[in-house]
Amino acid sequence: MYLENKSNLEIEMSQTSAQGHQGRSSLRSPEAVAGNFGELRLLQGISERRDTQKLQQSAVLPSGQCVIHSEGFVPVRQEDGHSFSVVNILRGKTNSANLSERSPLLRFSQDDSITYMTLHDPSFVGGEEPWDNSALDLERRYRLGSEVTSLSLSRSSSSEKSDPLDNLNFRLTSSMKCCFKVSKIATIFTIVVLCSLFFSMYPDRDNPWRMLAVSSTDSFSMNLTDFRDNALLKLQVGGPFTGGMIDLTNQEYILIQVEQAEQPGQRRRRTQQVIHNWTIPLHGERSDQILVTKTFEMVSSDPIVITIQAFLQDDEVVPLSMTHQSLFVSVETQVAIAGIILAGVYVLIIFEIVHRTLAAMLGSLAALAALAIIGDRPSLVTVVEWIDYETLALLFGMMVLVAIFSETGFFDYCAVKAYQLSRGRVWPMIIILCLIAAILSAFLDNVTTMMLFTPVTIRLCEVLNLDPRHVLIAEVIFTNIGGAATAVGDPPNVIIVSNQDLRKEGIDFASFTGYMFLGICLVLVSSFPLLRMLYWNKKLYNKESIEIVELKHEILVWRQTAQRINPASREETAVKCLLMQKVLNLESLLRKMMKTFQRQISQEDKNWEQNIQELQKKHRITDRVLLVKCVSVLAVVIFMFFLNSFVPSIHLDLGWIAILGALWLLVLADIQDFEIILHRVEWATLLFFAGLFVLMEALAQLQLIDYIGEQTALLIKAVPEDQRLAIAIILVMWVSALASSLIDNIPFTATMIPVLINLSQDADVNLPVKPLIFALAMGACLGGNGTLIGASANVVCAGIAEQHGYGFSFVEFFRLGFPMMIMTCMIAMCYLLATHIGLGWNM
Repeated sequence: MYLENKSNLEIEMSQTSAQGHQGRSSLRSPEAVAGNFGELRLLQGISERRDTQKLQQSAVLPSGQCVIHSEGFVPVRQEDGHSFSVVNILRGKTNSANLSERSPLLRFSQDDSITYMTLHDPSFVGGEEPWDNSALDLERRYRLGSEVTSLSLSRSSSSEKSDPLDNLNFRLTSSMKCCFKVSKIATIFTIVVLCSLFFSMYPDRDNPWRMLAVSSTDSFSMNLTDFRDNALLKLQVGGPFTGGMIDLTNQEYILIQVEQAEQPGQRRRRTQQVIHNWTIPLHGERSDQILVTKTFEMVSSDPIVITIQAFLQDDEVVPLSMTHQSLFVSVETQVAIAGIILAGVYVLIIFEIVHRTLAAMLGSLAALAALAIIGDRPSLVTVVEWIDYETLALLFGMMVLVAIFSETGFFDYCAVKAYQLSRGRVWPMIIILCLIAAILSAFLDNVTTMMLFTPVTIRLCEVLNLDPRHVLIAEVIFTNIGGAATAVGDPPNVIIVSNQDLRKEGIDFASFTGYMFLGICLVLVSSFPLLRMLYWNKKLYNKESIEIVELKHEILVWRQTAQRINPASREETAVKCLLMQKVLNLESLLRKMMKTFQRQISQEDKNWEQNIQELQKKHRITDRVLLVKCVSVLAVVIFMFFLNSFVPSIHLDLGWIAILGALWLLVLADIQDFEIILHRVEWATLLFFAGLFVLMEALAQLQLIDYIGEQTALLIKAVPEDQRLAIAIILVMWVSALASSLIDNIPFTATMIPVLINLSQDADVNLPVKPLIFALAMGACLGGNGTLIGASANVVCAGIAEQHGYGFSFVEFFRLGFPMMIMTCMIAMCYLLATHIGLGWNM
């Protein structure tokens, strides 16, 4: 697929230097470079952006030639009669003796019949050297050059004197890095092998389902034997149940009693019957089949009696299905195992030992192995069902839409307009971007907002010579804040509003949005000074000139592109060697530029009007027809997102809407090369979410989330009654915020809602449910800013930025996100206490 069509090559390579600026956007993405080497504008020398730099490095070409014809590599002979193999990249008929890093990788002669490739590398010499050995030698030089460049760039550019100890320090550092790498791989591989062995030693749970029917007059009873001491009984019951706890005085429900005899011991002289009651409310229409699960702690190995009774208002029969299994590890031990696994995943992500996608997959494997050990190994079908495919479909559909949208040049155009609106001033521009992102995320999904905003922000920062990382982190923080303002802005709010039991308590769409909107507006206004305070000592401008920054980023793109090529043929090997040689030449140029660079940072662009005129000539809409198609489809998709929240007759989830919109745009845009679009889909981000869903559900099966909810309820009950409401609001708020920073806020919110409803219905506690639910919503939404994986928008933004070469780490996000989370939660807590305790709202 590489370099096969000569006519396409000539078309792409005939672009003028004025069009070289338009190729910058496509160069920004390594996937775009690796996606289609037929588009050789990506291989065109892009250093024409560095017009002011006159540094050149002349290289002597090897005295050999290799012609790349449409049929493959053709070795030729020099005039002196010496023969050369295909490794020697030769000159064409044109005079290419004076080459520099700005020379294009491919050159074309006047003759239309032959395409020439020029690779200037002084290390290539004549001789019968096999291709494979030269490729390996070039790759070794490439890797060594990358290491030396990364080491030299980390030092000060002014230190030009060589130290005799530098070589020794370099060797020691390399040895330590090698030892650390080997020990890291050995440790992780050992853990993976052990988890795989433990997972394979135990079978899937294949307990048969028992079908039964109960009524007001007929009950069901069964005896279970063969239980170990201190084991756990896990019951799963399916039937027409409701989602939460409701008032049992005027409702129909199922009562399940688990009874076991406790033998005499040191504290008890006679046998005593221990009875566990489990009440499950029934749905009035008897239509939806819901599966509920509860775990009971057994006190001995004596037989267990399970009794099921129905309390109904008539004589109808309720069909049920039930299965049971025994677990041999206590709840505390399961919670401890889950905590260790979660801590291990965070260690891998925080210290960047492995990629976050691999960390989520390793954590999922460890959690599944733990479930297998305790006797609750899920089947493959069950694990697949744990994945939230609606979220993955939403991500995939929006990625395809944004990938096609970026081809129109609209993001570059928006970046220039934002620059013009801010009049060259940085902080007004950042505030405008954050405010728009917060407003949009209040009505759209946070993921959709960041997918649209991240490319625009990156292009704008490149125009202003800003570091995009800090601006992107600020945007995603305000996206999470704005998403908490309405009932449809964040998934926890959607879960709360859609709960039928909370609607009966008066928490509907209008009341929830009205209360949350007022509080989030207060948080939003207070967050801008806090953000400015956190960024007070941050250098938003790049320390180097824009030419050096662009050259560094260009080297990064070329290196990532070369590493992603798996040479399976001569053509692919040649392309990889070309890219590696290009990196070496650019690194040499960078070292020269760093030596002569004088740091002159302009904190405010004085010539912004002149820059606007130049930028408007270079960055404008490139395909107006495609832009109209993209805007039309995206407008329909966003409109359907709104209708999905307000019109219940539309039976399309967000994922379906995004997928259908992607299909519409693929048809309208008449995409021929579908692989280009697939290369721009962030598969690593999708795999991370899939692994995270499995990990969180497995941790929920290990009783971690239930344990957090139960301990929170116990702490609230232990508080004196006159201070119970204030302490409950503070406790629920901060537990939700911290838990949402560490684990997914969706299962945590779904678990905490029944706990809080049950707590409010407890006669001994006597708490209103509305303040607790609002505290849960505030903490779950604002807590997503605590860590990089605290919210889906954080991960999506980091994935898109990484794809463009500006990825930020867990620690970089934590330094800004966690203080903002603490400050915003403090403001939200004050708002909750002032309205509920001081003013007595929702009491």
